[in-house]
Amino acid sequence: MTTTTDIGKPIDHGATAILEVAERLYSMKPEWVVFFRELLGVDGIVRRTFPSPDALIRFECSPEYARIREMLDDLRTRQREDEPSERSAQRVVTVRMPRTLHETLKAEADQMRVSINTLCISKLLKLLDEEERQYLLAGRNGGDGPRGRPSGDAGAVASTAS
Repeated sequence: MTTTTDIGKPIDHGATAILEVAERLYSMKPEWVVFFRELLGVDGIVRRTFPSPDALIRFECSPEYARIREMLDDLRTRQREDEPSERSAQRVVTVRMPRTLHETLKAEADQMRVSINTLCISKLLKLLDEEERQYLLAGRNGGDGPRGRPSGDAGAVASTAS
């Protein structure tokens, strides 16, 4: 699956194939949750193609991954808050927080003209993406990931977002 260019750098054809799948799916204008699940979710094509933490990290640093994230962000932006999801069951999480934090989130959401729910999902996806990358790097170096999760549990982070 990996070949070498004339200057000795590996080219991963898996990343190109994943991007082609992502572009086909994106052209169908799916709900962002479906796009995320099929590509980046625990059982998505990315994790099936890049099962090792090292390979996954290399993919996440690629321009193909950056393009997939752009498509995901675009789908999330397009999806209206009041449009019910037919293909993906939604879950509810109750988060207790100090009043001042809630007021801050409400003000930020109002300023961005989105719901607090949309703002929180955006922040969680960004945090999970960064946290998972750090976790995978820590696991690759023999350390425990965030919150003491044992190595080999990289899918646990993504499953909360899908």
